[in-house]
Amino acid sequence: MSPDPDGPGDRMKTYEQVARVAAPVWLLDVDGVVNVKQPAWHAPPWNGRAYDARLEYRMRWAPQLTTRIRQLHRAGVVEVRWCTTWCAHADQLERLFRLPALDRAFTDDLDGDDVPPVKLAAARAVLAAGRRLVWTDDAEVPEPGPLFDELAAGGRALLIRPDARRGLTPAHLERIEAFSAASGTATARPG
Repeated sequence: MSPDPDGPGDRMKTYEQVARVAAPVWLLDVDGVVNVKQPAWHAPPWNGRAYDARLEYRMRWAPQLTTRIRQLHRAGVVEVRWCTTWCAHADQLERLFRLPALDRAFTDDLDGDDVPPVKLAAARAVLAAGRRLVWTDDAEVPEPGPLFDELAAGGRALLIRPDARRGLTPAHLERIEAFSAASGTATARPG
């Protein structure tokens, strides 16, 4: 038997790429999801500052949450993508939250009425590409109704709209892990 010309390292990359493609895409908002007033985790929150082109913002987050996000992304359980008004400045979030460089759902510096349709288009694009979707957003994840039903059809999406004061909780992360481990038949539920 001849040796593998690609070597085991290249074969491992292929396995990781396959796992990454099979993993759900997690569209992650920041304000009201990660950056919150009273994180629902068991240790004191961390604080820092981030800047956009105009202003300085105080950020407050649970380090346990950002650690779990980092672990899930690096393990290939989910493919995390920023889907936030911070997309144009996501490098600052990655530094503050100690996250690796993540893809962005969009790169424009958006705010106001421009944001909802762009975020919805990002969610639809994930599903149209044949990927499963995890979408966490305190404002733009649809409430139960026709749009929610469209996105959740076939159990291909987990839509979480956390309380904007508390953000993502340990229970939300458990739901994300369970959905990611399932074969795509999980039921989408609000909040």
